[in-house]
Amino acid sequence: MASVSLTSVAKSYGHVDVIRDVDLAIADGEFVVFVGPSGCGKSTLLRLIAGLVPVTSGDIRIDGEVMTDVPASERGIAIVFQSYALYPHMTVARNIGFALETAGLGRAAIREKVERIAAMLRIGHLLDRRPRELSGGQRQRVAIGRALVRQPEVFLFDEPLSNLDTDLRTEMRVEIARLHDELGTTMIYVTHDQIEAMTLADRIVVLNEGRIEQVGTPKDLYLRPANRFVAGFIGSPRMNFAPVRAEAAAGAWRLAGAGSLDLGGIDTPEAPVSIGVRPEALVLAGDGRPALIQGEVIRLEDLGHEHFAHIRIADDLIWTARLAGSQPPPDRGARVALAWEPADLFLFDEGERRLDRRAAAGLERAS
Repeated sequence: MASVSLTSVAKSYGHVDVIRDVDLAIADGEFVVFVGPSGCGKSTLLRLIAGLVPVTSGDIRIDGEVMTDVPASERGIAIVFQSYALYPHMTVARNIGFALETAGLGRAAIREKVERIAAMLRIGHLLDRRPRELSGGQRQRVAIGRALVRQPEVFLFDEPLSNLDTDLRTEMRVEIARLHDELGTTMIYVTHDQIEAMTLADRIVVLNEGRIEQVGTPKDLYLRPANRFVAGFIGSPRMNFAPVRAEAAAGAWRLAGAGSLDLGGIDTPEAPVSIGVRPEALVLAGDGRPALIQGEVIRLEDLGHEHFAHIRIADDLIWTARLAGSQPPPDRGARVALAWEPADLFLFDEGERRLDRRAAAGLERAS
């Protein structure tokens, strides 16, 4: 096991900056997930750590030792890619143990290590098969086993589940989490799927255009996003946003043409220019809940246990409400009124930074 630290790491291709001045410390045994939209630089950052791509500037340390110019084969890391890249003519056992063969380890020692890894991955009964005889999930287990058998200090995953169907992705997420619990090895995992990030990570690194937007636990990012980008990226469906603007009267604001809001209790020196509410925080108004915003249901998605109601608030503003399946959903075309708890409201300033959450506690519908 080993810690990983990056100091002012940057990567450019000509005049194109892909990674921009990244500082990051990953603790020994930690499971860290890099997440962000396509093209944000997350896979490039992983390959810089692996030594597959040279850095333009900055330092990379593994367990305190500078590895910036050390070849990938000498960094004590193993990597699992999106493609399985198994040798089609070799059995599962030989695919897993091939690195040990090339290192000159004896046949009996290789077999012992391969069988132990295969048992851990629950593929011991597949050792005599070839890749063409395996399912996608089984092939990915073999690829993980091939990396595990080398006993790396740092384990890197580059979108390893992207080629699997939904059920297998869920199964493999559980298996990877179990492996981390059993091995305690430092793991760095790249994905574009924020659900994978939320369910696997000790900490998540949210990347955007080559920069780190925020680092934190899944709960921190969900409850206390640093800015509007993180707030919109973490959570599924994504957070609803709307602009607000000042009215003539002091302390009065208007929300996307949907009514005035009283910000008299806001404890912040800055005026918000947009608000955010997560779909799961929205409820249908009524039973003593005052309506905070209204709109027309333009689409309803019935998932059985829950409904996603897409509601047109204004001409260019559509919100999504995540409603429990136990309550009757609104009809398409119906006018609905929505409410939320004050603590579930997020405020963002002109620079899209999240304002202090205490600000949300004082927000109520103006009389």
